[in-house]
Amino acid sequence: MTRYIVAAIKPWNADAYHRHVAAWSGDWELVDSPEQLLDRVLVAPTPRYVFFPHWSWKVPDEILGATECVCFHMTDVPYGRGGSPLQNLIVRGHETTSLSALRMTEVLDAGPVYQKAPLALNGGAHEIFEHAADIAFRMIGDIARDEPVPTPQEGTVTLFDRRTPDQSVLPQDESPTQIYDHIRMLDADTYPAAFLDHGTYHLEFRDAALDGETVTASVTIRRRVRD
Repeated sequence: MTRYIVAAIKPWNADAYHRHVAAWSGDWELVDSPEQLLDRVLVAPTPRYVFFPHWSWKVPDEILGATECVCFHMTDVPYGRGGSPLQNLIVRGHETTSLSALRMTEVLDAGPVYQKAPLALNGGAHEIFEHAADIAFRMIGDIARDEPVPTPQEGTVTLFDRRTPDQSVLPQDESPTQIYDHIRMLDADTYPAAFLDHGTYHLEFRDAALDGETVTASVTIRRRVRD
């Protein structure tokens, strides 16, 4: 039986895996750490594909050379290669994007493309990530079934920089729409929420809504932890 591995972190990817895997033929495994990945890929029989819906570690060259490794990037590559694609897209005013399935290579997000699918960027980050996960797993099913030959990327390369936690601070002197976008683009489990520090307190903002010129949000207030 053909082996396949899905390497993924974040709860929405694990949930999507369990929703979709029952419909796929073959022997499927889900791994969520670099140690598991190395342990499960480099055993016989070699998996036909290793799929990476969301991964935070560099994949060793020995794995890239052992089989086809497929990653998913939330931009219409070669536009938007690099880190924090969702936040970088929203900051730049994009309302839609493409989820791109790429063959992983030594150069980040530069590999040939198996498939692209449209993805709306409305709602909070958690909602967008859940929607993206469902699309990615439908693409995984398609690629495993059809075994398409990926095609090289074409066009001008635009690189995104990975955002830092300090960039989650709520901006000043921005429009209500920009404030709303800033809160919603960070509103997902395990991501640093939009925040303000006020005196001895740390304020985190989630669940934003925009009504004309008014932004509402839930606020969590804690005492600041000082070094």
